Amino acid sequence: MPDLHSSLSLLGLLQLSSSTLPVGAYSYSEGLEALVEAGKIFHGESLQHWLAWELRYGSIQLEAAAMVRTYRAIATDDCAAILYWNAWLSAVRETEELRSQSWQMGRSLLRLLQDTQPNREPNPEMVTKLAEVQQVCGHHCNFAIAFALAATYWQIDERSALFGYLFSWANNLVGAGVRLIPLGQTIGQQILLNLHEAIELASQTILTLSDDDLAACGWGLSLASMTHETQYSRLFRS
Repeated sequence: MPDLHSSLSLLGLLQLSSSTLPVGAYSYSEGLEALVEAGKIFHGESLQHWLAWELRYGSIQLEAAAMVRTYRAIATDDCAAILYWNAWLSAVRETEELRSQSWQMGRSLLRLLQDTQPNREPNPEMVTKLAEVQQVCGHHCNFAIAFALAATYWQIDERSALFGYLFSWANNLVGAGVRLIPLGQTIGQQILLNLHEAIELASQTILTLSDDDLAACGWGLSLASMTHETQYSRLFRS
């Protein structure tokens, strides 16, 4: 049987990757709204294809890779590395919309960590690290950085945190697609199930990438994000 520590870590992972986590992820479509309006994504298969290719070639790999590096930096008290990867993520964001989303969600997650405590004796070391990350990153803390802090704070192992980060991203965008296209909830769940292999492969790739290999081919996302800003009417935030 799993020990208490493993069970609590698993529960922490489930909570951190849940669509009910109050960080505002549900209010963003990351370009999907523009793509649906343009007829580029119009059914479940096209949505699944877009998400699978983003997992393989898109900027979500960069976010997740920076999250992993920040996780390691927090574990070794390397504040310079935390600051570097936060600034790096802000710099590689393709559009102002995507950068603002990451900052807003990061701030919300840091605030949530401040306002909630595990139902057990808090780890003084992690409380100190929470304060350090907030001081280092300031108002513009990217979501991947805050996610790494939450994972270490809730004692979630690195690989599980990576799976949780990628799954929460996919889950949010499948939910956006269900509302936009629209799709039935069952189709949405089938898409998520079909993406399991893509998430696994992306995780394997991310864990082996060197810093020099961090690159993405996300011009489609960039164009969709820029177009979203000028749409006549929108359901999702920009």
